[in-house]
Amino acid sequence: MMAETASVQVKKHVKIRENQVFNAVTAFFLLLFSLVILIPVWNVLVSSFSNAQELPNVTLWPRGFTLENYKAVFRDSSLAQAFGISTAKTVIGVVTHLAVTSMAAYAMSKSNLAGRKFYTALGIVTLFFSGGMVPTYLLYRQLGLLDNFMVFILPQLFSYYDMIIIMNFFRDIPPSLEESAQIDGASVWQMFTKIVLPLSKPVLATIALFNGVFQWNDYMTTKMFVNTKSLYPIQMKLYEIIVQSQTQSMNDLTAGAVLPTSTHSIQLATIVVTALPIIIVYPFLQKYFVSGMTLGAVKG
Repeated sequence: MMAETASVQVKKHVKIRENQVFNAVTAFFLLLFSLVILIPVWNVLVSSFSNAQELPNVTLWPRGFTLENYKAVFRDSSLAQAFGISTAKTVIGVVTHLAVTSMAAYAMSKSNLAGRKFYTALGIVTLFFSGGMVPTYLLYRQLGLLDNFMVFILPQLFSYYDMIIIMNFFRDIPPSLEESAQIDGASVWQMFTKIVLPLSKPVLATIALFNGVFQWNDYMTTKMFVNTKSLYPIQMKLYEIIVQSQTQSMNDLTAGAVLPTSTHSIQLATIVVTALPIIIVYPFLQKYFVSGMTLGAVKG
């Protein structure tokens, strides 16, 4: 009896030891992975505050600390307007995208929806095929979206991929909740807005983050469909600043001037300016991110 007890204790001790070793190895690799991600980001940040002449030697701390790189970025008075355009198209785009996509997902989550299989087939086709750039341009021109703020909003109203994620999340909501509300006289719209949406904050926050990052970083829409500079978002405006800095750098090299900024240093500053808003917003949505992706992808 004593021998059996001792054997059990030894096995428990060995298992605890194995778990400790596993946790230590996991923590080490996670720390290493985090450093691989964070060190380049930190290097970009400190390099953006460094003198252009010191950039090849910058590692973990600024060298020749200067704000000239950021002054060169914000020197353009129209940058504030571009920032406003990016903010407006991101906020409006995310809200309208969530509204349209979630309503479609709610309808598609009902097995008794007429034509559900047909709509599913149409959606799957769009995941693999598109009309192409030229037909898209011709369609936008016919719809009057060229040089129009709505070119940032209307094409992004609906995503079938996002709808699948939201739809699968809606399916996990107990049907008894809606049945009880229906008995109490609630309409479909009331069930959707008062029951389903409040319970779906994780998946909605996840889709909002995905779509918001896309809207904020979208550059090609402006490049292809917008020529009016007053409609330029921050991405396009920063592209212009980089092009202008390249021209200025060539002129300075020809004149033999040595300045604290360069094309590369201004590029680093634009990276920080562009990424900062998303970095600020992300922590507020992060708590919903994992649960939203996991719960919304359980069922097929």
